[in-house]
Amino acid sequence: MKIRRVVPDLRSADLEAARAFYARLGLREVMNLGWVSTLASPDNPTAQIILVRHDEPAPQPTMSVEVDDVDGAYEAMVEAGQEIVYELRDEPWGVRRFFVRDPDGHVINVLGHR
Repeated sequence: MKIRRVVPDLRSADLEAARAFYARLGLREVMNLGWVSTLASPDNPTAQIILVRHDEPAPQPTMSVEVDDVDGAYEAMVEAGQEIVYELRDEPWGVRRFFVRDPDGHVINVLGHR
């Protein structure tokens, strides 16, 4: 399995203020679903951060890992007995993903683009 990118997921109490802050560092918004926003470097599009609205009720990841085989990654985590926090599914914005808890309790979003 190949890793395509690893992105920090940051919870934000004020998405507008956070977007403005990271824009000053040169990041530009490439996705906005209202409750989540992805910002990327215009020169290096895999250099990204994800901002998630702080009040989202479900467990939110601290990191996203994009892989070339999300189904294989899911199977590997299930076989290893890892805690799946959010079951594997296709999302309406074009990703297939699941959340898994790492040994230190961090929730990791494992995804692939469709």
